[in-house]
Amino acid sequence: MKRTFRAALAAALSLPLIIGTLLLTAQPAAAATMNRVTNFGTNPTNLNMYLYVPDTVAAEPALLVLNHYCGGTAGAVFNSIGRDFVAAADRYGYIIVLPEVTRQEGCFDVATPAALTRNGGSDSTGIMSMVGWVRQRYNVDADRIVVSGFSSGAMMTNVLAAEYPDVFSAASSFSGVAAGCFATNNGSLWNSQCSGGNLIKTPQQWGDQVRAMYPGYAGEYPRMQVWHGTEDDILRYPNFGEQIKEWTNLNGLNQTPSSTENLAGGWVRTRYGATGTQATVEGMSIAGYGHSLPLTGMFANAIAFLGLDGGAPGGGSGTLRSAASNKCLDVPNQSTANGARTQIWDCWTGANQQWTATAAGELSVYSGGNRKCLDASGNGSANGTPVIIWSCHGGANQKWNRNANGSITNAASGLCLDVTGAGTANGALVQLWTCNGQSNQRWTAG
Repeated sequence: MKRTFRAALAAALSLPLIIGTLLLTAQPAAAATMNRVTNFGTNPTNLNMYLYVPDTVAAEPALLVLNHYCGGTAGAVFNSIGRDFVAAADRYGYIIVLPEVTRQEGCFDVATPAALTRNGGSDSTGIMSMVGWVRQRYNVDADRIVVSGFSSGAMMTNVLAAEYPDVFSAASSFSGVAAGCFATNNGSLWNSQCSGGNLIKTPQQWGDQVRAMYPGYAGEYPRMQVWHGTEDDILRYPNFGEQIKEWTNLNGLNQTPSSTENLAGGWVRTRYGATGTQATVEGMSIAGYGHSLPLTGMFANAIAFLGLDGGAPGGGSGTLRSAASNKCLDVPNQSTANGARTQIWDCWTGANQQWTATAAGELSVYSGGNRKCLDASGNGSANGTPVIIWSCHGGANQKWNRNANGSITNAASGLCLDVTGAGTANGALVQLWTCNGQSNQRWTAG
């Protein structure tokens, strides 16, 4: 009876997503193919690993872990429901890992104590072995390792982001539940209280439950995007709000949105913390829909949120966009003079907005005899230190660390690259300031 119940459960969970999948199959085939990888490392629950590497890989590619729904397979995600993620990989040159469950019901373990402990010996452990295998073989951008998934895969998305916040920079969850919501102690992988939307906790309680998964961790947590239909009858709609509670608490935010937008099709977008494309936490509530996401247009939003739609500086040049304004880090009037103070300005293709991350940790602009480095003026280590360009000399005040939450810190001072006064207008100056997680200290590469 237990096996029969689990099989019925898998069918119930996967049917709406399979229906949605059929609508997405008319996509052009990618030139490259998904390939199975064996012997990838510690794999206590016998997961299968599949890998997609596009024909043209970015010099420093992002890595997406893409988790299937209950009863699904890696192939079903690759060939149908996740095809937009695959097409974007062809366009932007990132790599996709597709884990696949081999247990009978095809659902990820997000319930047992082992599953809810970092390196605990369940599915999440095997998935992290896959991530490690890829990182050993490709020049993956450590700041753009991200995760997404659907239904059971969305639950695993939350769990991976919770247990490995030092690895994942962002996550996008389609019809999932908060990390730890499905916890059980009887060996079952199903929690009816959670699925029914009846497991309600305070933000602090959710946050503490996640912090217990990785005791002693004091760093930052990933950005989180949550998608949920208001009529979901498999993982009911209250789970949307519980995920918001959890991730706002983990990111040190309150429950009041920084912005709320009513979009076409009954979508309501709420953003917490930063309000740009890569908000700290973003909720996407879809009126009138059940357990049938994603819908047309959702992938483009998820791809932008996850930072998959552009290359990071390195292996070439690119812009650095302020998350608060979507304007670019800019040298005024294309100046090449030592001491020119940087600002933000509307993005364009000029060389004064093209920044290259070097192996030495610099962010340089221009080339040849005009090459300059981003520099903390006068070796400054105080709030308000101007950020300028200067001839590259290898000093610590010209070395920068790009962090998983989008901040860029000066190696000498530890202070963040900051738009003065949280400005969003052309000409707003750039300085160093104590890191606070706000959107004027978050930058995206493109």
